[in-house]
Amino acid sequence: MKTEERIVRAGANGTLIGENGEKLTPPDGWAFLPAGDAAITRKVKALSGFWRVQTQIGRRIISKGIWAPATLIEQTRLEVETLRTTDAYKNKLASDRMRRAQKQTDYEQEFNHAVRAFLAFAPRYAEMEQAIAEAVTTHAIPVGSGTVARTAMIPIEERAAKAVIAWMRHKTTAYDSMSIARIKGERREVRRMLARRSMELLQAYRSGQVIDPKCPLQRALHQRANAANAEVALPK
Repeated sequence: MKTEERIVRAGANGTLIGENGEKLTPPDGWAFLPAGDAAITRKVKALSGFWRVQTQIGRRIISKGIWAPATLIEQTRLEVETLRTTDAYKNKLASDRMRRAQKQTDYEQEFNHAVRAFLAFAPRYAEMEQAIAEAVTTHAIPVGSGTVARTAMIPIEERAAKAVIAWMRHKTTAYDSMSIARIKGERREVRRMLARRSMELLQAYRSGQVIDPKCPLQRALHQRANAANAEVALPK
């Protein structure tokens, strides 16, 4: 029969705090399994009761690990580690990596096309359109980047548009060095203002207007190209 499952907070000096602020002691024979190996943790949780230890960092709730029967933790660890030595497991792992890599490549191409569709520059600026799409994709697409490009909550067309505006905010405006008053809604309003300016700049390229080569967008691309050239020139 499973022991109770509950969430506890990490207190000072390794203590555990319950939901009502009471200090808790894990049941006899239990041990702590730190977070980090999801396979072991999932299996232990499926076979036994457990206490999940959480801590708050800023607004985020972080799982530190679980308390569970020590014998079960050791048995599960041994089973998982033994499984990982088999050829079948290694082959599956390699296959999964290849599948994820291909999925990432496919998404990069799809996202790049979506960015170019959003930019929609006049033919005379086709090379700039391609350069911007590559820059935005490189910045926004990596797994774990936390950017809007990694969310599936909105259509890819909207992701692409938001990613372009975010990239321009950081690369073509003084946003990163601005002193913004700590007033509710002030940062959001600044972003809206900068987004309007970015859209006006993009519209000039879409309509094929003659644009000063010193415009913020072209400067950002030149800086990116110079940085890439400098990196290539570094001794290996």
